[in-house]
Amino acid sequence: MCVRRVKVLVGFVILGLLLAVLFLHRTPSAPTVTHSQKRLNSTIEKLLERNEQLKNSDNSIPFHLKETTARKNGCVCEGDTWRINVPFSNLLFPHTGAEDLHSAFRASELEEVKKRRQHEYNNHQMRSHTAANLLIVAEANTPLQYPTQGVVVRPKKSTLILGLGLKLKSQRVYSVNLTASMGTFDVAALVENVHINREGTMHMNLSSPLLSALNRQLQFVTYTNTIFHPNTADIVQFGTDGFQAAFTIKIQHEITPKLYDPGPTGPKGEYNIGTLVTIATKTFLRYDKLQDLIDSIRQFYPTVTIVIADDSEHPKPVTGPYIEHYIMPFKKGWFAGRNLAVSQVTTKYVLWVDDDFIFTSNTKLEKMVDVLEHTSLDLVGGAVREVTGYTATYRHTISTEKGEEDGDCLHIRRGFYHGLEGFPNCVVTDAVINFFMARTDKVRQVGFDPRLARVAHLEFFIDGLGVLQVGSCNDVVINHASKIKGMLPWGQSETDKAYSTFRYGNYSSNQNELFYFKNHFKCLTSNG
Repeated sequence: MCVRRVKVLVGFVILGLLLAVLFLHRTPSAPTVTHSQKRLNSTIEKLLERNEQLKNSDNSIPFHLKETTARKNGCVCEGDTWRINVPFSNLLFPHTGAEDLHSAFRASELEEVKKRRQHEYNNHQMRSHTAANLLIVAEANTPLQYPTQGVVVRPKKSTLILGLGLKLKSQRVYSVNLTASMGTFDVAALVENVHINREGTMHMNLSSPLLSALNRQLQFVTYTNTIFHPNTADIVQFGTDGFQAAFTIKIQHEITPKLYDPGPTGPKGEYNIGTLVTIATKTFLRYDKLQDLIDSIRQFYPTVTIVIADDSEHPKPVTGPYIEHYIMPFKKGWFAGRNLAVSQVTTKYVLWVDDDFIFTSNTKLEKMVDVLEHTSLDLVGGAVREVTGYTATYRHTISTEKGEEDGDCLHIRRGFYHGLEGFPNCVVTDAVINFFMARTDKVRQVGFDPRLARVAHLEFFIDGLGVLQVGSCNDVVINHASKIKGMLPWGQSETDKAYSTFRYGNYSSNQNELFYFKNHFKCLTSNG
């Protein structure tokens, strides 16, 4: 009887494991919901207030906010109130937890930290918000025709203002005014029967008894930026008798392209991975695993450059063709090493791998290059197969929600948004596993915060939100070297023991401190 009970128990355990694996590997037929909070952003209240100021609204008509909209304290981070306490419950039914980030600070220092953070945040708002961020409404039935967006001028340069016009019923004289604050107006050509007053100034007037002549002259109006500011906008006031409009002219430099020579293609048009991709990794003590990685790469890609950042206390030489080994200060850290490695990449794409990964015949870098070459994605992740046979992609969606003075809310959820057209094994998401290929210039644009020295991953994608377009493909797979032997006391080498001390020993994580201060978050919710 005891044997039979044991068999039944083992059967239930195996069944639970199978259900967990099926749950993790299932492919949703519809896009994954980003997070469970359905409440609208509190900025709707501000938009409603702005709407009441519009002249075409009757403020005497009462209205009632929806309960989900009327929030007074900005965003709220709330975890699940339910939890099922059964084996493998977190795999089968991911539980969303929530935490307040200010708890990372002692009560005695929190107020001072808040003041410093608010000061820095105000400066950030001043730097990042220009006149181009202002809401400008073109009211209905105005006779003025003007560009609502798309007019750009280089700093201290001139441009034509396309789209200006006037549509009025017959009258004796037609007249328009143009007013700016960071530049002057002029005309590139003169039209007969049009009088121009104060050309070359910030306030110009044009008038004519003929509407057709005035509209023709408006086609030649130019704007010249006179106040140097390489990233802002000027609000132009455009008016006629009884009517006034406003539009913005962006003042900015042309973005200088950063182009990489891909080199000649193969005889059949195939990608030249050696000139397109550099492999980057960070190592610490584990030279045996690093050598296994290098050997596996060379089996499939003998001419691809490998850049290694190494912060071991007593670094060992790592040499060979197409290998660049950079020594860092001892224990400088995980993200600092990533920055160093990526800074030395000279190819269009960089592939990030951990030093204990192993290339196989399924690690087809050509597939990743193909995705990046034919889509707007900046970064694409692959899949990592563990020694147990389990394959992970670590797809997460990330969203932020506007808050009040206490900060904003950060929401992280497992899943993705939708499939990637043309690539049936790929999806669009916000964060991927620690095996990804990306456009080198975009990775440098986001960067890796060197304060995250021991444990970090999602932080890079949070910093890249709004900058990086991210995808994930499960048909490019890399193997993960077994950690089982190195984690067992009787199977550890001296190197394993030293690595475990640094990697898994006690340390104080400053993740929440960075989220709170640097990213202006007050709390986060996550389901793993």
